[in-house]
Amino acid sequence: PDSLPPGLTEFRFMNKGPSIHHMSLLKLEEGKTIQDLTAALSDPNAGTPKWVKEVGGPNAPDPGKEANATLMLHPGNYALICFVDIGGPPHFTKGMIRPLHVYSANHDSDAKPKADLTLTLFDYNFKESTPIKAGTRTLEVHNGGPQIHEVEMIKLAPGKTVDDFFKWFDKMEGPPPGSAIGGISSLESGMTEYFTADFTPGNYVFLCFVGDEKDHKPHFAHGMVKTFSVE
Repeated sequence: PDSLPPGLTEFRFMNKGPSIHHMSLLKLEEGKTIQDLTAALSDPNAGTPKWVKEVGGPNAPDPGKEANATLMLHPGNYALICFVDIGGPPHFTKGMIRPLHVYSANHDSDAKPKADLTLTLFDYNFKESTPIKAGTRTLEVHNGGPQIHEVEMIKLAPGKTVDDFFKWFDKMEGPPPGSAIGGISSLESGMTEYFTADFTPGNYVFLCFVGDEKDHKPHFAHGMVKTFSVE
């Protein structure tokens, strides 16, 4: 829909395209609109405007797959946008951006999803409250660091390592050594969201691709990479 009531809202993101996509939600403050955002993003060197608040959303699943995120929506104007730039310019420059309006309305207190564990993001790592077990699990994702962070989750192919993934990521030639599962896209400091995924046995990686505030290198270059196994 073009508009939604406020409150805790689950977004299901179905990637029906031929390549990787995600859906990041931006809250446009100070009365700004999607036209203002499009104009601001037309300058690739200008950075994100101060009136934009990054409020998460479903991170990238593989083509043909689905991801999800549950987050609190407050009244105002939002943008649904894809910043993925694998193999070319960011997808929003090709039209992958649309407005969403959250209108003012009374609503009861929202019951939070029942999480199986908490995943805390910080400068520069991930910390699980308990090990992740096989099965369908809901993660409560909390950004406890001072910067914006995200979590993208990759399930490594059998026999592959995180080093194999980065070698492939550098050139993107041949089949990837893992599958993109999803997670939570860019989330500002102090915010909490939820996502649910089916964890089958194997080896996984948590990654953060957000650019650092100081040197603009992706956070994984600062060590924000964590491998874990699910049995």
